[in-house]
Amino acid sequence: MSERHIEKSAWSPLQYHVFRSLWIAAVASNIGTWMHDVGAAWLMTSLAPSPIMVALVEAATTLPMFMLALPSGALADIIDRRRLLLFTQGWMLTAAAGLGILTFLGITTPWLLLLFTFLLGLGGAMNAPAWQAIVPELVTHKEIPAAVALNSVGFNISRAVGPALGGLVVASAGAYAAFLLNAVTFLGVLTVLYRWRRKPTESKLPTERLLGAMRAGIRYVRQSPGLRGVLARSGVFIFFASALWALLPLVARQELGRGPAGYGTLLTFLGMGAVTGATVLPILRRRISIEMIASGATLVFALVLFAVAYVRVFSLVCAVVLFGGGAWLTLLSTLNTAVQASVPSWVRARALSVYLLVFFGGFSAGSTIWGAAATHLGISTTFVIASVGLIVGFIATLRFPLIHFEGLDLSPTKRWPAPTVVGDVDYDEGPVLVTIEYRIDIIRSQDFANTMGEIRALRLRDGAISWNLFKDTSDPGRYLETFIVESWIEHLRQHERVTVADRDLLDQALAFHIGNKPPFVSHFIAERLPKHEKEEKEN
Repeated sequence: MSERHIEKSAWSPLQYHVFRSLWIAAVASNIGTWMHDVGAAWLMTSLAPSPIMVALVEAATTLPMFMLALPSGALADIIDRRRLLLFTQGWMLTAAAGLGILTFLGITTPWLLLLFTFLLGLGGAMNAPAWQAIVPELVTHKEIPAAVALNSVGFNISRAVGPALGGLVVASAGAYAAFLLNAVTFLGVLTVLYRWRRKPTESKLPTERLLGAMRAGIRYVRQSPGLRGVLARSGVFIFFASALWALLPLVARQELGRGPAGYGTLLTFLGMGAVTGATVLPILRRRISIEMIASGATLVFALVLFAVAYVRVFSLVCAVVLFGGGAWLTLLSTLNTAVQASVPSWVRARALSVYLLVFFGGFSAGSTIWGAAATHLGISTTFVIASVGLIVGFIATLRFPLIHFEGLDLSPTKRWPAPTVVGDVDYDEGPVLVTIEYRIDIIRSQDFANTMGEIRALRLRDGAISWNLFKDTSDPGRYLETFIVESWIEHLRQHERVTVADRDLLDQALAFHIGNKPPFVSHFIAERLPKHEKEEKEN
C-alpha cells in the first residue's frame, strides 16, 4: 500500500493488527455501554420518574470524569498505559455485573442505580485519557488524524446500534439484561489488551510524581493558545448541547408517548447522523477550514435543539436528531483531533485529560441544570433556552480561533545535549537558573524579540516556572535569556521533552546569533544558605 494511499484512506489504520483488534473490541464494548445507558435511564423513569432524577443518571455517568480527569491523565503519562487500561476495564466489568445482579434480584433503588452508575463512570474516567493517548502508539504519525476519526466512527456505529438493541433488550427482558450484557462486552477489550505487547517508554530519568505531573500538564495547556481555544469552544458547546442527551428520555416518554424501544430508536438516529457526519467530515476538511466546520456544526446543533422543543411527530423528531448527531460528531471529532495533533507524547494524556475535564464537567453540570430547568419551566422552554444560549455562547467564543495543527512533527529530538556538570548534583536540588547569552545585530533586534516570545511559551510549556529576556544597557546587541525550573530533574526532563517542531523554533532563535561561538549557556543551582541566629530564633 503506497504512502499516498495510506494518507488519503480513512480506513487505513485498520491494517495494523492491534489497532484493528482494539477497534473491533471497543465497538462491541461501546454497544454494551449504550445498551446499559438505555437500561439505566429507562429504569430510573420507572423507579423515580422526575426530570431531575432522570437527568442525574447522565450526571452520575459524567461527574467522575470531572473529578478524576487530571489525575487519570497524569497516571496515563507516567505509568504503563496498558496496565492501567487492564485495571480500568476490569473495574467497569465488575460494576456493570454488580448492577445487573442487584437489578435481577429486584433490590435496586434509585440511589443504588446512581451509585453503580457513578462507579462505572469512575472506571470510564480512569480509562479515557489512557485509551485516547495510545492511538499514536498503534499507527504511524501521518495516520493519527485518520485513527482519531476512525475511533469516532466506531463510537458512533456503536451509538447507532447499541440504543436500539438496548431498547429491545429492556423491553423484552428488563434492564438487568442490558447491564449484564454490558459486563460481558468488556471481556473482548481485556483480551486484546492482555495480548498486546506494548513497547515501553525509554527514559533514563525517574518517573514523575503524580502531583508534579499534574502541574506540568496544566502548565503545558496554559501556555498553549491553540489548546485554550479548543477548551473554550468545547466547554460552551457541551454545556448547552447536553440538554438534548439529558432530556431525550423524557421527550420519548412524556412528549411522544413512546416506550424504551422508541427511546432507543431516537438514539439510533442520533448515531446514524454521527456516522454520516464522520463520512462527510474528510470531504469538508479538504474544502473548508476547521473554523468554518466547527462554526457550522455549532449552529446546526442549535437549530436541532430549537426544533426538538416544538416538533411532536415521532418521524420528524427522528429526522431532526439525525442532523443533531451529524453536527455533534463533526464538531467533537474536529476538536479532539486538534488536541491529539497539537501535543507531544510526554504530555498527550494530560492534555487530553484537561479537554475531557472541560467536556464532562460541562456535560455533568449541564445535565443537572437542564433537568432542574425542565422541572420548573417545562421541556419545550428548556430546549429553547439551551438553543439560544448555544448561539450566544458561540458568538462569545469566536475570539478563540481554532488553529490548524496538521503537519507538526512532535516526535522527540536528540539534538539538545545534556548539560555539563562537575561533581554530583541531586535530582531534587533546585530551583535551577538557566542563562543563555546571545549576540544580536541590533538592526534585527525586533525580529529577535518576536521569535523569543515564542521561545518563552516553549520554555514554560516544557517545565520553566518563569522566563525573561534581558538587554545589556551598555551593549545593545547583547541579550540574556533566563528561565527558572523547579529542580534539576525537571530541567533534565526539559531536555527529553524537546520535539522536532520545538527544535526548529530554537534554530530560528539561534540563527539571529552573530557571535564567533555558539550562545553561551550556564546552569545555576540555588545555594542553601545557613540561617542566621536571629532567624532560627524567630522560626
